[in-house]
Amino acid sequence: MPSITPVKRMAWLSIGAALLTIALKFSAWRLTDSVGLFSDAAESSVNLVAAVMALLALTVAERQADPGHPFGHAKAEYFASGAEGGLILLAGMLIIYSALERILTPVALAALGPGMLVALLAAGVNFAVARLMLTVAHRHDSIVIEADAKHLLTDVWTSLAVVAGLLIVYLAPGWQRLDPLIAIAVALHIMLTGVGLVRRSLAGLMDASLPQAELTLIETTIRRHTGADAVFHNLRTRKAGTQRFIEFHLLVAGTTTVQAAHEVCEAIEQQIKALLANAQITIHVEPLEDPSSWDALPTLERPPGVSQTDQDARSRNPSPE
Repeated sequence: MPSITPVKRMAWLSIGAALLTIALKFSAWRLTDSVGLFSDAAESSVNLVAAVMALLALTVAERQADPGHPFGHAKAEYFASGAEGGLILLAGMLIIYSALERILTPVALAALGPGMLVALLAAGVNFAVARLMLTVAHRHDSIVIEADAKHLLTDVWTSLAVVAGLLIVYLAPGWQRLDPLIAIAVALHIMLTGVGLVRRSLAGLMDASLPQAELTLIETTIRRHTGADAVFHNLRTRKAGTQRFIEFHLLVAGTTTVQAAHEVCEAIEQQIKALLANAQITIHVEPLEDPSSWDALPTLERPPGVSQTDQDARSRNPSPE
C-alpha cells in the first residue's frame, strides 16, 4: 500500500479539524443563540466541504501523465482552490443575510461565558492546524493546501472578532446589535479572501506566467552558462499545480557541435531545476547566423548583417534543393 504524501496528510488533518470545530462552534451557538457564533459555525461547515474537495483534488493531481493528459493532472488543484474561494464567498453572503435579520429583530443572548470559551477553543484548534498546513504547503508548493490553510486562518480571525463582540455585549447588555454588526464585518473580511483565491485559481487555469522573480532567476541562469551577451527568445512559462513548465529558444554559433550545444542546455536545465522545484524545461537550439532564428526579435535587436529583409528574400526565393 503506497504511503500517504505529506500534502495529502494535511488534507486529512484539515478534515479532522473541521469536524471537531463544527461540533464545538455549533455547541457554542446553541448555548448563546448568537448570530455571530452561528456565522462562525457556518464558516467551519464550509471548511469541511473545502477540505474534502482539497483531498479529492490532490488525489487526482498526483495521477501520472497519460496519453490523454501528457502534462499530467496537476491543474486539478486550481479547480479545488477556486471552488473553495467560491464557497467562502457564499458563506460570507449567508452570514450577512443572517446578521441583517438579527439587526431588524434583536434577540437576547444567553450563556455568553461558556459560549465564548468554546469558540476560543475551536479557534485554537484551527490556528494550530493552519500553521502546520502552511508550513507543509510552502515546502511542497501546494496551492490547494495553502488555500485551505488560509481559509482556516480566516476562520480563526472570525472567531476572535466574534468573541470580542460578544465580550462587549456581555459587559454591556444594551449593545445587542453589536453581535450582528461584528458578523457582517467578519463576513466582508472573509469574502476578500475568497476573491483572492478565485483570482489566483483563474490565473493558474489561464496559464499565467511564473512570477517576475522566478523569470529573472531563469534569465540569470541562462546568461551564467552562455555569457552576458547570450541570445535567447520566446521564453514562455506557466505553472500547473506544483509543476513549472519553462521553454525558450537559445541561439548558438552555427559551428557549435550537437554535443557542445547539448552540454550547455543540460547545464542550464540542471541549475534551473536546482533553483525551482518541479521544473520541466524545453530548450530549442537555433543557429545564430540564420535569419529565421531571429524572427521573434525586433529588427533593432538583430546583429549587423541579419535583417528581416534577408528573411523576406529567403521566403520569396528559396534555394533549390
